[in-house]
Formats: sequence, C-alpha cells, structure tokens
Amino acid sequence: MTALVRSMLRCRPSMWMSLRWAVTITVCLVLPRGVCVQRGRRVVMPASLHGFGEPKTATGPWVRSGFMPKDWSSAGLDLHIGIGTGTGTAGGRRSGLESALREAVRSGRLRSGTLLPSTRGLAKELGFSRGTVSAAYDQLTEEGYLTVRPGSGTRVADVPAADPSPAAPDAPRRSPRHDLRPGLPDVSAFPVQAWLRACRRVLESAPPQTFGAGDPQGQPRLRSAVADYLGRTRGVLTTPDRVVITSGFHQSVGLLSRVLTERGIGAVAMEDPGHNAYREVVQRAGIATPALTVDAWGARVASLATQDIGAVVVTPSHQYPTGVPLHPDRRQSLCEWARATGGLIVEDDYDGEFRYDRQPVGALQGIAPEHVVYCGTVSKTLGPALRLAWMVLPRHLVGPVVKAKEETDLYTETIGQLVLAELISTHAYERHIRAARLRYRRRRELLLEHLAAFPALTPHGVPAGLHTLVTLPPGGITERRLLADCADRGIALRGLTELHHQTTADTPQGLLIGFAAPSEHGYPIALEALSSVMAEAIR
Repeated sequence: MTALVRSMLRCRPSMWMSLRWAVTITVCLVLPRGVCVQRGRRVVMPASLHGFGEPKTATGPWVRSGFMPKDWSSAGLDLHIGIGTGTGTAGGRRSGLESALREAVRSGRLRSGTLLPSTRGLAKELGFSRGTVSAAYDQLTEEGYLTVRPGSGTRVADVPAADPSPAAPDAPRRSPRHDLRPGLPDVSAFPVQAWLRACRRVLESAPPQTFGAGDPQGQPRLRSAVADYLGRTRGVLTTPDRVVITSGFHQSVGLLSRVLTERGIGAVAMEDPGHNAYREVVQRAGIATPALTVDAWGARVASLATQDIGAVVVTPSHQYPTGVPLHPDRRQSLCEWARATGGLIVEDDYDGEFRYDRQPVGALQGIAPEHVVYCGTVSKTLGPALRLAWMVLPRHLVGPVVKAKEETDLYTETIGQLVLAELISTHAYERHIRAARLRYRRRRELLLEHLAAFPALTPHGVPAGLHTLVTLPPGGITERRLLADCADRGIALRGLTELHHQTTADTPQGLLIGFAAPSEHGYPIALEALSSVMAEAIR
C-alpha cells in the first residue's frame, strides 16, 4: 500500500483515474462481498468482482470505514431501560444504568439468558461513553446479575425473581408416548422440501402488496386453485368467487353459525354420534342442535321432515365417528329436503381424500350446489398447524360469510395461502396425498390384523379415513377402564361415549383408534403396546 501511495504522488494526472480504481478494488477485497467505499459514497460492485465498469451508487446510510451505524435505528439489539434523573455526570450515568439493569433483572423483566446489546451499541443508543457502559456491565457481572462468555456476548445470569412466590405457570401439555388419537395425520411426513420450494418461488415473485393487508375472502390465487382441485378430485361444482378461505373447519362452523343466527335459524341438526367440539361451537351461537341419529347407512335423514330444522351438518363421505358413508338413497333424500324446505346442508368433507378400496365418493355438493356448503381442510392432509381450510358456498351466502370473516379476524394469513396455492397448482399437494394414502392403507390393514386377535371387539366402517371405530361387547370391560389402562401405558385414544348427544345405560361403548399420527417407525410399536393392554384387559 505504501508503494502504491508513492506511485500516486509521482503520477501524471492522466494516470489518476486508473490508480483511483486500484484503490477502490483494494478496499473491496477487505469489505463484505459486493460492497466498497468510494469517496464517501456507498457503492455496490458486481457480485463476482470481475467486472471493472463504473460502480453503481447504492441507497441507504453512509458507510464509513468503522462500519458504525448512522443512527440508533440500525443498532443490533433493542433494550428498553428507564434511567432516573441525576445522571448528568459520568458517575451518575453509570450508577443510573446499573440501577436500571439491576431492577430489570430482579423484577424478572429481563429473564435468565437474555442477550444484552454490546457496550458499543448501548452506549451509542443512550448517548453515553462506551467506558461508562463497560463499567456498568463489569459491576453487574461481579454482582452476579450478568455473565460474559467469549463469543456469545453479555447475558442475564440465572437470578431468582424478586417475588418469591410467582403464579405457577400452566403445566405444559405432555405428548403421549403412543399417539393413536383419531383425525391426526403423520406430521413427520410433512412435505418439507416441497413446501420450501413452493415458499421460495412465492417469495421470489411476490409483489410488495403481498405483504400488506389480506383479502377477507382469501387470496384469489388459492381460491382459484382450490376451485380447480375440488372440481377435478371431489366433483364439487364451483367457481373461485364462491370459495372462502378460513383458518380451519372450527372457524368455518363458527362463521356459518353466526350467519344462520342472523337469519333467524334456531335449530341445526347434527349427527349422533358426531364431533362434540363442533356441536358446542353451534350451541355457543345460541342455536339448538337436535340429534340426527346414525345407523349402518349413515345419517337417518328422513327424520328431518318431522322437525323444524333450518340446517343440518353431515359427514356423508365418511361419517365421524362410525366410518360409514351416507347411502345413495339418503343422499338424494337429503338434497330433496333442502330443495323443498330451503334448508341448508353443511358438508364436512374432513378426510374425503382417503379412501383405500376404491375411488373416493364424490361430494354431496355436486348434487345440490345452491343448497350445500362444502367444507374442506388441510389439517388431515398436511397438518393442523397450517390453519388453512375452505368453504364452497351457495351464492347468496358468500357476502354474509365474508362479512362475518372480516369482522372475526380480518383475514387468514397470506403467505401460507400462496404457498398452498403453489403446491396445489404444481400437483405437489396431490403427490403428497397419494403417498400418504398408500401408507395409511397399510397401517389400517396392520391395525385390523392386531384386532383380529380379540374377537370380542367389533371394527366398523369402510376402508377410509384416519381412524377405525371399535365397539366393546356389552357387559365386558368398560370404555372408561380401557382408556385409563391405555393412558397408564402412554397410549392416547378417544372414547365413543363422549361423541353422543346424550348417554344412557344402552349407549354403545367403544374406542376410536387412529392409525395415522405415529411415525412409520413408531406405529408398529404403538400397536404392540395397545395389543398388550387389550390382552390384559379382555380375557
């Protein structure tokens, strides 16, 4: 570098331009890739550093050789501390900073392990000298409030909070050792790589407005993809303008209940047995939920004609929890009831993609699209953490439901919608479902093999879905006892009794055994544990 400077002093003016670029290139070698400093300006060199054309001036703060931020807004960490008055002198500033940090640690506001800003960054933000901040950190370190480890910065030490008896936090929910609950997919098989690729494509092409406020009805791109997918795979008759994206079937039921209440509907029939959580959602809206009994052919829809019912919620493709599909004659009768009375049918197609012995039964919505609300979700296909679902609505309900959605939570988050739309449009979603269908079919068959060792147990339902209902023999071991024995071994199941509207001495007892949630490695182990419990209980 010294030789370079001497050469510059002896150069003719015509050589200054080339020497200027030599200095620029030399500086670039010690700065971050693609960034250099030229005459007080921040300039961006070509990423490869091979092109020596005129550099482009970049926007943003002035870059100095010390790499210090121009103002506090670019500091590495934010820290809110209240420093009292009387800090005019260096000693007062240090004492005030120590007191503020000490009180923040004692009160528990700064928890154990919290990373504090660097002495340089905090000094710049507070307008103190770096020595003042360093002295305060050193004092608190000696007192045991802070710890310093080379390479990991200054952190809050493990100091008991000032309150010796804080409110005990809720105990974390323990995951069962063997999760055989119904309705849960194998989330260990989530298509991580496909999701990452789709997410990358979405973000690389997303315009700025993508990160603004969303659409209460749902992103148009996802609504279009869902409409095409449902029409092709489930026989749903719809257009994107009739699709509403929600944050799960739970929210879909809540929105519909709100709209039905506003329209004066006071009773919604729901299957018995059926999902009690959704029944409670409807009841919280002030709507009665008369029982629609279920037999071997599905819901007994003929009883609707004798009741003052405004709507009915059914699971026609795979009744929950019995696992039977709604008989074709009853499907027609249900649609005729809706046309004759103006009643509304809510079709919960919660696991319609998973049929193992034949092509899945088409959606009921395809028979009477102006009288059926079709509901679907990715909770069973991808995972419940995504909180993405959809409703296909009759035209007269689109506006009221969108209004209810906007008043409830404005809109469902945008990025997840766009990534799901990308998965569906590229058929990665269907490839994942087909692979899951093969795995779950094998698991169901393995479950039935284990159950065959217990003739007193009766499996129900067609080869479909993510669970199998098993009823217990009358007068034998009770559902409660078997659930308790399973819980003692770390096995999570669900009982049949709680899904009935009302229970009597004659109410059938049974277990809902899910076969999808465990991993491929864990599922056989879970079945062995379940068989061991049953062998001891059922003799």
